Amino acid sequence: MTTPATILVADDDSDVLTAARLLLRSHYSRVLTVEDPDKIEALMAVERIDVFLVDMNFAIGMNTGEEGLRLLGRILELDPDAVVILMTAFGDLNTAVRAMREGAADFVLKPWQNDKLIATLGVAVALRQARSRVSALGVPQPLPEMIAGSAPMQKVLRIVQRVAPTEANVLIRGENGTGKELIARALHQQSSRADKALVSVDLGAVPETLFESELFGYTQGAFTDADRDRPGRFQAAHEGTLFLDEIGNLPASMQTKLLRVLESREVVPLGSDQPVEIDVRLIAATNQPLEKLVADGRFREDLLYRVNTIEIDLPPLRDRLDDLPALAEHFVKLNARKYQVETKRLSESALSELRGHQWPGNVRELSHAIERAMILSDGDTLNADDFSFSSAGEHTDAESLNLEENERRMITLALDRAGDNISHAASMLGITRAALYRRIEKFGL
Repeated sequence: MTTPATILVADDDSDVLTAARLLLRSHYSRVLTVEDPDKIEALMAVERIDVFLVDMNFAIGMNTGEEGLRLLGRILELDPDAVVILMTAFGDLNTAVRAMREGAADFVLKPWQNDKLIATLGVAVALRQARSRVSALGVPQPLPEMIAGSAPMQKVLRIVQRVAPTEANVLIRGENGTGKELIARALHQQSSRADKALVSVDLGAVPETLFESELFGYTQGAFTDADRDRPGRFQAAHEGTLFLDEIGNLPASMQTKLLRVLESREVVPLGSDQPVEIDVRLIAATNQPLEKLVADGRFREDLLYRVNTIEIDLPPLRDRLDDLPALAEHFVKLNARKYQVETKRLSESALSELRGHQWPGNVRELSHAIERAMILSDGDTLNADDFSFSSAGEHTDAESLNLEENERRMITLALDRAGDNISHAASMLGITRAALYRRIEKFGL
């Protein structure tokens, strides 16, 4: 079964395009290819492209990567949420670091290894989906444009505006779905580092065996498959902002390594004995009670002090219901554009139904609820009976024997209970991470 995603491959070598098309068409629902990079902009006007796989050198004899970097900038200008992977036969650490700082999601060398390219694209597609969900929470744009008219959110915005220009480390607390990454983006955009990279890392999704290589990078030959130098996320965020999401899920050994880097402000790539200085502004986020984890011996107290110079507590949606009508209207318009249908009016009965729900999944849950209603409802008005919350959270519907419906509910419940940590949710369900990712894609979660 192919993943429902559109991949665009841009390369001036027709053989490369043929190889990519043959490899990827059995993995993704649509694979587009272009030899002329000037055609990408026109394609973006008519296609929703999930991942761009773009050569860095189009002109004959060029191997500096400048063309690819310019193209990367243009793609991100047209679509700030775009996920771009740059590829070249002339790879080096400096080009890779520069590409990632300027917004590339990853960097691959040609000729590629098929399994590695598929794995890289899998992560990239998941990143695109995550960025789309974050955008739906209020659009990751400058702070004044957020949907945040309620008193609790106005308080948050005032703190963000005071803290953003400083270099203080920030810890964002809040339940799942409250928009922690959106606030991290706002802090970055209003800081003196706004013209540099904001690099996000979901710490709960990084296996312990890959922690050092993913965050600190590695050198060629550091391990069996290390066929080139690769910068880590700290290096990619140099002079910018590093956002460490789900920091409460870090195992003890990872906490020690992270603390050492934050204190020394340098990393040692795997396979090297030469430290690399890093200059990052740190923002972390968690839905976990870190003080309780400290008391239980599951989180280092000195790491907590390091990351929470300033704390920002995001209110759950049930505590900011004054924002609900505007948020709901935003999601109605968003999904009307997404599904190319006429916008629909929210009736008073619908708004009453939405206000009465407890929203355990917060704004993310509201987004999904509006999307389902827009797809399934008839007419030009959303009414109360277009929303149903009775069986969606705590149990499966005993009256329903629909396998897919109950599977979707169980996956949603596991993700909620695991705080959207894929490893933990997969363990609860008794399946692998890869199997869970496939089901998440299948159900559009």
